[in-house]
Amino acid sequence: MADNILEELAAILQEVADVNPEDVTPEKSFVDDLDVDSLSMVEVAMAVEEKFNAKIPDDKLSELKTVGDAISYIEQHGQN
Repeated sequence: MADNILEELAAILQEVADVNPEDVTPEKSFVDDLDVDSLSMVEVAMAVEEKFNAKIPDDKLSELKTVGDAISYIEQHGQN
């Protein structure tokens, strides 16, 4: 399941923030490693909500620092 989420997340990041999908790994930080700004993170969150049916409240979004954090969150809250 996590591999599928990682793949989908990589596709979302490529579309929203022009991130190379090969660069998207669980230990990467959205801001420090992938240069995803806060506006792009909101777009990523909306795409995740749409794709995985996992609502990410604003206060939780700021807690998702790495790709791995997002994968864990989607696994816990998503329903595909």
